[in-house]
Formats: sequence, structure tokens, C-alpha cells
Amino acid sequence: MHKAPSSSSLGPGGLDLSRAFFTPIQDTAPPSSTKRHTKIAVVGVGNVGMAIAQTILTQDLADELALIDAKPDKLRGEMLDLQHAAAFLPRTRISASVDYAVAAGSDLCIVTAGARQIPGESRLNLLQRNVALFRAIVPALARHAPESILLIVSNPVDVLTYVAWKLSGFPSNRVVGSGTNLDSSRFRFLIADHLDVNAQDVQAYIVGEHGDSSVALWSSISVGGVPVLSFLEKQQIPYEKETLEKIHKEVVDCAYEVISLKGYTSWAIGYSVANLARTLLRDQRRIHPVSVLARGFFGIEGGDVFLSLPAQLGRGGVLGVTNVHMTEEEAARLRKSGRTILELLSQLDLGI
Repeated sequence: MHKAPSSSSLGPGGLDLSRAFFTPIQDTAPPSSTKRHTKIAVVGVGNVGMAIAQTILTQDLADELALIDAKPDKLRGEMLDLQHAAAFLPRTRISASVDYAVAAGSDLCIVTAGARQIPGESRLNLLQRNVALFRAIVPALARHAPESILLIVSNPVDVLTYVAWKLSGFPSNRVVGSGTNLDSSRFRFLIADHLDVNAQDVQAYIVGEHGDSSVALWSSISVGGVPVLSFLEKQQIPYEKETLEKIHKEVVDCAYEVISLKGYTSWAIGYSVANLARTLLRDQRRIHPVSVLARGFFGIEGGDVFLSLPAQLGRGGVLGVTNVHMTEEEAARLRKSGRTILELLSQLDLGI
């Protein structure tokens, strides 16, 4: 199913029209060896995978985009649909295949594939089927793109990021989960909405599990550089803890509301993952709350576990975890969130 980069052999007998169309410049030098060719592979061309692919293309994040899926007709249709928009997009070579060899040379492999829940199926059984799916996906990506960074988006993202780490054999800095990057964006939006400011001026993190046990770091929230809670206390402005909890609950429930209204989420996670891709591939060294190997941070113990912490990302993957301020209550909730994921992992037959 590979698509030629843009076939120039259109003349009689396969004549290469690109050579006939242009007069070559004399005494040229080869391209600079320092110029990088950036390639991204996206596994899974469902609503989330295609929202990510579309955002990557419109933001000009890759020279080459490879799409991988188990359904060849759907895959080819999505590839052609994107290729037909070439006149409106930055130049990107788009290919697609059911064969993971198409990911060869990728700098970043984004995994969105996941099993759909069968009515009446337990969460544990669904998880087990996703683990089986990852056994087919992750080793193939590691084999064909051994120098890549793995970015896991499939849910439950913290558990599956751990599974991907184990199956790939990659160092932990090159396996990242999308984690609470989107949750934190929703959090910033809700705070900005309450204060009537731009969300880009709000610094706020949701950490821990991407799910019900996530933790809102209220103590470190700032708006325009002003720490919110300490400012309110200094100004003796009263606030209710219940109001804070209500905002956090809204963050957790946001995705459920979108799913109940349109059947799935896609655009926000597409922008969130493209945002992570930009930071990773362009070595932006920005801080994102993403799922990383968390053992040893903030007192998290009991085994290897991936959950979201504010981490600095760059071309090498995870460069470090920010020593963000937490109250003892927040740190205790974070450790409890870690235990929740560890308990889930202990129930799975990982076969790793």
C-alpha cells in the first residue's frame, strides 16, 4: 500500500519528467548533513489517530508521515483523503501500510490503536485485550524504528505506557504517555474562564493517573506569574475548597461529556499530541504533564509505575521531572494515584 513520494515517471516509457521539467544548477553541493528529515508514524487511523495526523500536517511538524492500521481499505481511504489536500498543506510525504516496515526511520511513533469495549465487558478484560494488541504493535515498532521515541495515546494510557516500555526494551526516557497533558489544558481553560483571562496566562497542572484518581495541584497554580491561592490568602479573600473540588471534577468529567454528546473525543487530543510532538522533535524543552516512569519521585514507591508528572521534554524524550511544589495532601493523593495504577497492573497477565 506504499504510495510513491509523488511519482515523476509520467512520460512515455517511464521518462522521469522531473529531470525534463527542470534545468539542473551547475557545481552544486549535496544537502547539509545537519539538516534533519523528520518522520512521524501514527498507529491507528480512527478518530483520534486521524485528528493527530491532520494536526501534524497543518502545523508542518514532519517531512514524512506514515499511517499504520490493521484495516487496509480504511487506511488507504484516509491516506488518499489527506494526500488530496496537498495543495493546501505544507509539503509532507504521506504513506500508509498494514506492514510496520513503513515506520522505518521514524523519529516519533504515536500509538492510538486500542480495542473497543464490548457491551457488558469488564474493564480488566478490555485491558487484557489491549495488552494483547500492544504485543503485536510495540515490538514491531521497536524493530523497524529502534531510535524512535514512543508516544502512547491509547487508554488507559498510564498502564499501556508501562506495557509499551516493557515490550519495546527502550530506555524509559524514550517512552512517554500523553497522560494529563490534555486534562491540564482543560484545567487551565476552566480556571481562565472563572477569572476571565487567557488560558495561556494560566500555569496549572493535573498530575497522577489520567482518570478518576488524578490530582489537581492547586498550591502551584499561577496566573500571570501571581500564585493564586497565596494571593487570595494574603488579600484575605475567602474561597471554598468545595469550589476547587468542583472545578477538578469538571476536568475529570469533560471527556465523558464530549463522548456523550458526539460519541468520541478527537480534536482536543489531536492538538494536545501535536503539541507534544512539536516539543519532542524540535527540542523545545518545554514542561508538559505526561506519563513517565515515576518511581522515586515525590515518594512514589512500590514498583515501576507510569503516571503523569510535569516533565521537561526534548529531542531525547523525557529530560527530567520538575520539582514542582506540592502540599503534603497533594503529594499523598499523588502517591495514592500511583498505588491505584500499580494495583491494576498486578491484576493483569502481562506476559512480559
